[in-house]
Amino acid sequence: MKITGRVSGMSEDGLGTIKAKNGIIYVPFSYPSDIVKVKRTKHRFGRKMATDFELLEESSLRQRPGCTHFGRCGGCLWQGLKYGEQLRLKRELFEKATGISAEIKGSPRVWGFRNISNFIVTISGIGLKEYGSPFRVVDLRECPIFSKKTPEYLRSLRGFLAEAGLKPWDLKKKTGEVHYLQVREGKFTGEVMVNLIAHIKPKEKVLEAFRDYFSFADSLYWSIKQDTKDNPRGDTQLVDGEPYIRERIEDVLYLIHPNSFFQTNSYALTLLLKAVEEFADGEEVLDLYSGVGTFGIWLAKKGFWVEGVELNPFAVDMASRNAELNGVNARFSVGRVEETPIGNYDTVIVDPPRKGLKEAAELLVKSGVENVVYVSCNPKAFKLDYENHLSKGYRVEEAVLVDMFPHTPHVEAVVKLRRKS
Repeated sequence: MKITGRVSGMSEDGLGTIKAKNGIIYVPFSYPSDIVKVKRTKHRFGRKMATDFELLEESSLRQRPGCTHFGRCGGCLWQGLKYGEQLRLKRELFEKATGISAEIKGSPRVWGFRNISNFIVTISGIGLKEYGSPFRVVDLRECPIFSKKTPEYLRSLRGFLAEAGLKPWDLKKKTGEVHYLQVREGKFTGEVMVNLIAHIKPKEKVLEAFRDYFSFADSLYWSIKQDTKDNPRGDTQLVDGEPYIRERIEDVLYLIHPNSFFQTNSYALTLLLKAVEEFADGEEVLDLYSGVGTFGIWLAKKGFWVEGVELNPFAVDMASRNAELNGVNARFSVGRVEETPIGNYDTVIVDPPRKGLKEAAELLVKSGVENVVYVSCNPKAFKLDYENHLSKGYRVEEAVLVDMFPHTPHVEAVVKLRRKS
């Protein structure tokens, strides 16, 4: 049954919504005031999703997309939306999810801002998965949100695969030899890391070709993948160059390894770090879920005494290296946040995984810490943490949003919590 309607709202995951007689229809790549004819739908995650639709009349909120793959690629739902409107909608969606009104800081760059891209290598193409389809891949020619050099990276990969005779991954059969190409760029240092994720150990002739095709890389890795999951993870082997690349955020240097988590937008990261710094009180800071020390090293450089706790031993080692590289007073240790005794700190910073703090939030409530800075890319998780736990001892004093992810509905929030008197 065909339905024509005007997009009247946006879902929390960035889909346009149309009100129909039998419920709401969710339409990807559509925006408020678009008029859309929906030709076919399917039920997905308990919702009616438009899978075949036609844009009859464009909203005035639209802009010309910057990428030829827009509308198929699952990377950017909002590329057709004016950037000012993206920011406005992110504020609205955050307030709707949490009840908190916060200012939003836009990304200094909205093109070429990503410092990492993971290109899936398949028999049907090399690039990113189509929106809503686990088995179809958009064969990329470009990716303007990542880098102007994307075509060069992909040409090198295709040339290498042809010469080496390696088989791309088959998404349905779960067979093949090469699964991903991961490329990282230091936006402020110009350094490049290339990491090929494969299911085989390479022969020396294959490695020679690999070095030749990616001779521009400052750091070259071959990672051996032990499972069939569609993620760019494997056991890393340095093939050529340096074991790390560096990224510089103002006067702080960070080392980056293939297994490091690092915020994906180097340009907006400065805004995020400064927001955390502004909300941190006193002199002594506990950095929970400290990772590679992204926040801790920055704060230590600004004169805070920092102690960090992180479950991943590799990340702790990286954080310690970053502290040494920057000559700062910060100490990082391996530990479970849920089992960490929270001593007499002035501020505790938490940047939990997407699922949030959950029970670990009770540690903060029972502690004597006056000030908590909560960093989150998942407003739902923050809301649950606050309503179920943190609100027992803290109130929201201030919040700011930082757009780390232009052209998507996602946003990073920094929330300052003050202990209730």
